[in-house]
Amino acid sequence: MTDPAAQASATVHPEQKNPERENPEQENPGPENSELTVLCITGWCRNGSTILGNVLNEVPGFFHVGEIHFLWKNSSGLGVNNLCGCGATLPECPVWSQILPVGRPAGMTPAEHARNVIRRQRSSARTRHTWRIMRNGLNSTDSTDLKEHAELMAGVYRAVAAQTGSRVLVDTTKIPGEAAVLPRLPGIRTVFVHLVRDPMAVSNSWRTPKDYVYTMSAGKNTAYWRAFNIASRAILRHYPEQSMLLRYEDFIADPAGTVDTLLRMCGADPAGNPVHGQAVTLHTNHTVTGNPDRFRHGETVIRPKDESWRKGLPLLARLSTAVVAWPMAWRYGYRTTGGLRVPAHPLRPATVPAAPAAEPALEDGTVGSGT
Repeated sequence: MTDPAAQASATVHPEQKNPERENPEQENPGPENSELTVLCITGWCRNGSTILGNVLNEVPGFFHVGEIHFLWKNSSGLGVNNLCGCGATLPECPVWSQILPVGRPAGMTPAEHARNVIRRQRSSARTRHTWRIMRNGLNSTDSTDLKEHAELMAGVYRAVAAQTGSRVLVDTTKIPGEAAVLPRLPGIRTVFVHLVRDPMAVSNSWRTPKDYVYTMSAGKNTAYWRAFNIASRAILRHYPEQSMLLRYEDFIADPAGTVDTLLRMCGADPAGNPVHGQAVTLHTNHTVTGNPDRFRHGETVIRPKDESWRKGLPLLARLSTAVVAWPMAWRYGYRTTGGLRVPAHPLRPATVPAAPAAEPALEDGTVGSGT
């Protein structure tokens, strides 16, 4: 189970419709014409995406790929976490060993291919590229990097679906630039879930090292929290009919209700919901990185509250988090008074502004548990 504690009542809210969406003919078709659905979870790291993905992994026909963006980096030894959720190294995993050769040019070594993929990711699908990709599609750059990366990802998603017999893949990469590419992949329907967690809880989570996951200061982490959530919110506003906003606290308060909502969004039968009350039985998964708790399986109880930060987060870190997160934290219902959170108001779809939101200055593109 992921570090996040757990809460929800699936107060999921589709974003407002954007009447000025460009190039609609290039975006993916509706579910009736799609062979494969990718449920893409966006937002900042330590937001609970690993546990949410692993819960959905228990649904018949669903497969949680984890943070697939890091597949090539970690499998080639360029990252710090080369293990699949099953415990095997990625090149030796029964699933990923079959997927890694997909899209590799003849005569190119796995290491050379990995470096090439990473170069294309950095040059064309980082968080700062989100707006440009949504606006111009795969023609958003003069080079062919983005088109080649999109072609690779389409082939990889289809290969994973064929290898695992799945019709819905859950991708918890959380890099908005990667997410913006998905609607441009032919024959693949995308469902977006913008998962947001209390910035206080996120800062508290980043304080403690955990296996291959490093630490980050409250101020720096919260700056990323803002940047990634700004970009993720832009995606939801651009694709409102296939998107939802979900707070982590709402998920853990009512995990069964949240999963019901997600299954319906993906066109799946809610009868396949694996959650009973606050409990779910997790089996071995094949996730590409994520929270180290992904290696745990068996009967898992999702705690309905996420308040360990109240005792664990120092006052200075609280102040730093509050200053950097404001006013976005208020927009999502996270309100603090003297370190005490006021009960959040129900989330409401945001109003679409007259002009596009400015891109955040801070972005990394490959920060997270895969680095």
